[in-house]
Formats: sequence, C-alpha cells, structure tokens
Amino acid sequence: MDLITHLYAVYGSVLNFMGINALLALSLYVTLSSGLLSLGNAAFAGIGGYVAGILTTKLGAPYLVSLGAGTLAAGLAGMLLGLPVLRLRGVFLAMATLAFGEVVRIAALNLEITGGAMGLIGLPVKTNTWIIYLALAAAAYLVARMARSRLGWALTSIREDETAAAAMGVNLTLTKTIAFTLGAGLAGLAGALYAHLNFLITPGEFGFSVAVNLLMYNIVGGYRVWYGPLLGAALLTALPELLRALGVTAGPLRLGINGLILLLVILFLPKGLADLFHRRGDPATAPAQAAPAKG
Repeated sequence: MDLITHLYAVYGSVLNFMGINALLALSLYVTLSSGLLSLGNAAFAGIGGYVAGILTTKLGAPYLVSLGAGTLAAGLAGMLLGLPVLRLRGVFLAMATLAFGEVVRIAALNLEITGGAMGLIGLPVKTNTWIIYLALAAAAYLVARMARSRLGWALTSIREDETAAAAMGVNLTLTKTIAFTLGAGLAGLAGALYAHLNFLITPGEFGFSVAVNLLMYNIVGGYRVWYGPLLGAALLTALPELLRALGVTAGPLRLGINGLILLLVILFLPKGLADLFHRRGDPATAPAQAAPAKG
C-alpha cells in the first residue's frame, strides 16, 4: 500500500493528464469518424473550462452542475458553429475551425469575466483521478455503442463516400451536426474537468498546440476504431515522463522524438497502433463492414 501511495504521489498528475487527454482525443475521434477534420476541439475545451470555472468561482455553483454546464455550453457552441462551417470540407473546414479557436482565445484574453491574460484564478480543486476516469469510461462506452449503431454506420458511410451515403438515405447535414455537437460536448467536459484540476486556467492552455496534439493522438493511436485515440493519448502523454526517466530532458529532442514516432506510424502502421489489436470481423472494431439490420 505504501508503494502504491508513493507511485501515485509521483505519477498521479501524469495519470490525470492521460485521462483528460484521452477524453479530448475521443472528442476529436467522433468528428473524424465522419471524415470531418476539425481543429476547434481545443477551443471547445476552453469554453467548457471557462464556463465551469466562472460558475464555481463567481456564482458558487456546485461542482457537478459546473461540469454539466461546461459540457452543454461547448456542445451548444459546436452545434451553432457546425451549422455554417459543415458546408465546408477538408482543409477549408480545418481552417474555419482553427479560426474559431483563435476567436475564442482572443475573447478569453480580453474579457474581464475570464480574467484576461492572467486567466481565471482561485478555482476550487475538485477533480480527482477517479472522477476523470469515470467520465472517460462513460464517454468511451457511449462512443463504442455509437460505433455499432445506425448513427455510427451513417458516420462511417459519410467518411467513405458522401454521395453514396446520401443515396442510401443518410441525412448528411443532420448526421454531421450530431457528430460535431457530440465531439464539442466531450471536449467541453474535458475542459471543465481540467479547470477544476488546477488552481487556475489561462487562454494559452487551449491554443493551437493542443489542437495539433489531439490530431496526433488520433493518428498515432488510429482513428478508425474508438479505442485508437485512447492508445495514442496514453502513449504521447506518458512519453515525456518515460524520456525523463531515461535521462532525456531537452525540449527540442522530445519534439523530435514525437515527430519520429508520428512518421514511423504513418509509414508502417497507417491505421495507427489500434491496428495491432484489430480483429477481422469484430463489429466493435469494424463498424463500417456492414449496415445494421432494419427493424
């Protein structure tokens, strides 16, 4: 027991960030599963974090209420943003969502209610490891069930061929909006959890680098199956600590190692680390192989 306590004291923060990053990676997986390249999930996390933080610090809202409000606020922002930008595709959609992220960051820098450049200070530290992983388990269960549902089949059909999906009766606009809203909501939940994990949050914590990291988690882990982003987030979040244990402390060298891992995965495991665990014919890992039966 003393050993477990000691290990948690040393690596507990890494474990917490692994869980939050995995939840963020899962939020991006939802949109990627329909072929939507969004770089706005970091901004949705920021919205969730700031809404939750403002409610607890300025209005005295209970912790669980602030988590729910942060999740709903980010989901609503995702739905409202999705209505105009989901008409775009590929790099144009990515740029539009990236621009939205900059708008959110600049607003957080300049609004008095968010604390400006100093950030929101004095947040009650309510989030702990079991709450993070309970939220992650619930989100993973929801996404895994979605992957085997009619909605999951529709999302995969859109990703593979929008024209064919529309011909098969898939409502493209509605399905994309649902994916965008759900992904934004999960990101908002992660942001709300993060806000109450620390004493403060600042605008820089939800910037472009976070958006890039989320994309890397999905590429390295594999975005074709729901557990791929979890693998990518766990590996890349734990990697700095592993390198530190090996005596590698230089920041640029770490970035180079991250880039090397990404390059090796793209060259030799284009479907990500999840492909190592993939079993042919498993409906849980291959939702696109067959449409659900009509009932």
